Amino acid sequence: MTATVSPLTPTPTDAAEPLSLADYVPYRLSVASNAVSRLIARAYEDRFGLSIPQWRLMSVLAEGSLTQQAAVTRTAMDKVRVSRAAQDLVERRLAVRLANRIDRRSHSLELTAAGRRLFGEIAPLALAYEAALLAGLAPGEVATLKRLLGKLEDAAAQLYGGEAL
Repeated sequence: MTATVSPLTPTPTDAAEPLSLADYVPYRLSVASNAVSRLIARAYEDRFGLSIPQWRLMSVLAEGSLTQQAAVTRTAMDKVRVSRAAQDLVERRLAVRLANRIDRRSHSLELTAAGRRLFGEIAPLALAYEAALLAGLAPGEVATLKRLLGKLEDAAAQLYGGEAL
C-alpha cells in the first residue's frame, strides 16, 4: 500500500514572504522532536540498554499483545524498525513471539515477565521526563499543546493521502 502525498499549489500573495527556517513549523517540530528524542534515548540507553524503537514497542506491548503490523500502526514506526526492535526484545527475553491461532502465518508479540518488570522501572522515568519537559507550561497550555499536536497529526495524515502516518 503506497500513500500519495496531495499536491499543493502555492497561494499567490501580494508580498511573498521568504521562508525562514526558524519560523517554519515543520522544521521547529522536527528540532523539538529530535531534542526530546536525544534526551530520552540517552537516558534509556544508559540506564536500561534500550533504543527508542525498543522503548516504544515495549510501551505499546505493556498495554497488551499485538501483531507486528498492529505494532507498526501503534508506534508510528516503519515495519523494518518494528521488526528490528522486536527481534532485539525477543533476544533479550523481554518479549516473546506467540503463534496466532487463527492465522498461522502471523504471530503476536507480548512482553515477558522480565519485560513487564523492566517496563515497570521505565514508566516512572518516562513520566518524570514528561513532567520536567512540561514544567514551564500551565495545565491549560499542556492541554492546548496536546490538542494542537493531534490536529497537526490529523492534517499531515490527510495530506499524506488519508492514511495514518
